[in-house]
Amino acid sequence: MKNIALLALVLLASASFSTIQAAKKDKKKAEEKVVVTPVNLKSSSDSVSYSCGMSLTNGLMPYLQQQLGVDTAYMADFISGFNQILNSGDDPKMKAFMAGQQIADQLKSRMLPSVVKDFTNTPDTIDTKLFFRGFSDALQADTTVFSQQQAEDFFKTKQQENMKVKEERLYGPNRDAGRKFLADNAKRDSVITTPSGLQYKVLVKGEGEVPQATDKVLVNYEGRLIDGTVFDASSRHGDKPSSFAANQVIRGWTEALTMMPVGSKWQLFIPYELAYGERNAGQIKPYSALIFDVELVGIDRPAAEAAKVETADKPVAKKPAAKKRKK
Repeated sequence: MKNIALLALVLLASASFSTIQAAKKDKKKAEEKVVVTPVNLKSSSDSVSYSCGMSLTNGLMPYLQQQLGVDTAYMADFISGFNQILNSGDDPKMKAFMAGQQIADQLKSRMLPSVVKDFTNTPDTIDTKLFFRGFSDALQADTTVFSQQQAEDFFKTKQQENMKVKEERLYGPNRDAGRKFLADNAKRDSVITTPSGLQYKVLVKGEGEVPQATDKVLVNYEGRLIDGTVFDASSRHGDKPSSFAANQVIRGWTEALTMMPVGSKWQLFIPYELAYGERNAGQIKPYSALIFDVELVGIDRPAAEAAKVETADKPVAKKPAAKKRKK
């Protein structure tokens, strides 16, 4: 497997090299066939060597086509580049040239698309030629426009500014709708609002123990967006209550669970700051206010710990005072 991986790296470099060479040749070159000399296998070792080389190409052609984008009509150019790399030995100029091609390929196919995507729907856009020029100038220590640090600072600032504009455009309406919903909901008599901004409504009043943040709780729940869309429910994960530590969920849940007696069922109205914040979580867009119906079924403790709690809750019977003996 290591030999195949090394061969693939060599072929990647040679494929990039042959692309440049092919651009300089006549278009008719694509129709030419690879010229080969007859193979003369004089010994068993010769046959082993030759068969080994052939066997290592098993599956390589689909890799060249699908992963490297090599057009098989240009195999003559591919073989030419392949042979040049093999015959170059340890030539430092060829090594540098190959490295440049590999970095250029990564920059063009991976880094550039990612940056372009980040700046889509923002005030600024990425000019491909200037992007490549800035990369090249930095490698040559050309500080005519920016020093390395100035470029990094400027880009970071503009990136943050553009992302804020993009987020406001994409998710501002969702954030504002959530805030309006919570403001209107807080006016309802049955809704209680805590200092953190969490809102809840008691549907069933429990009489059991109130969990600590580190306790593992058993709950039935359903989660909805403010438009009524159900994005999750314990019933989707089996017919038993879900189990997790009270402090391993979103902040709004942790706050509610550490106030709810076992046996309670509450409806929670959670602002985005106490939910998933600015993150995108599946059906939940950034800045989303959420609604949960939560039933606290119990606290899941190991048997030994549960026995200690049960004993601690029982009144301790006092022993009668010992009578004094008469002398």
